[in-house]
Amino acid sequence: MSRVTVRKAVIPAAGLGTRFLPATKASPKEMLPLVDKPLIQYAVEEAVASGIEDIIVITGRGKRAIEDHFDRSVELEENLKDTGKSQVLHQIRQISNLANFCYVRQSEALGLGHAVLCAQHLIGDEPFAVILGDEIIDAAVPALAQLIHVYKKRHGAVLGVQEVAKADVNRYGIVKPRYVARSLHRVDDLVEKPAPADAPSTLAVIGRYILPPEIFPILRKTAPGKNGEIQLTDALKDLAKRSPMFAQEIKGHRHDAGDKMGFLIATVEFALKNPSLGAEFSDYLVSRAHAISNDRRR
Repeated sequence: MSRVTVRKAVIPAAGLGTRFLPATKASPKEMLPLVDKPLIQYAVEEAVASGIEDIIVITGRGKRAIEDHFDRSVELEENLKDTGKSQVLHQIRQISNLANFCYVRQSEALGLGHAVLCAQHLIGDEPFAVILGDEIIDAAVPALAQLIHVYKKRHGAVLGVQEVAKADVNRYGIVKPRYVARSLHRVDDLVEKPAPADAPSTLAVIGRYILPPEIFPILRKTAPGKNGEIQLTDALKDLAKRSPMFAQEIKGHRHDAGDKMGFLIATVEFALKNPSLGAEFSDYLVSRAHAISNDRRR
């Protein structure tokens, strides 16, 4: 098999979702609905649209709803069939046919690096993708497909990046870039959540990666960092010293749906784009804005 073929994607989904408590006390954050689909389905659909065949979801306790969502529900399908809801039935069946799904339980929340390491036995000696499901990227060309295109040409790890405000660099992993071509950079180093004065650039890693299997032995040797977690960034820093690593500026509109405000903004944007809801929802927003403006004048 060609090493440039990227067939598998890892979606870490074992986090506790503390930023959305109490909503996520008993329900996975990944299942929060963004208009009419759960967050994780957007990640899966992006992967499939990018040519991914196998989806490996890293789960934890209380995440069974994710497995149920991508499995068939015979009772529901029969009900929809009997009540003549053929369009909804088609949509429901499509969900379970999106890709080949496999689930791995992460026994402890030991960081993103550890979550990726949990998938090693299913990845084998292949390059693979990693998608963080709370980073929703609305793009004409799927974000992951943009990275896979670079990987096929450059044969090195590829990180998805976008420019962020200087004041916000302390929220991200920031790359130290060396210009290669338009929107493409060689990664000389990475810094996790630097102070603005110490940041080597304003190019932030935004939850999309194409990684070679050589990352696994590095992850196994990576010492736990803050909170006892194995940080993927630490392993990537090491990998960048050993082999070529690239940063591709992703073209698309990114939403940080792992944050309450980001999730609300994403909900508005995707609702406005929804064919059946967009026009009516837009009218509502306009009328609501007028009402607020009138209230402020009083």
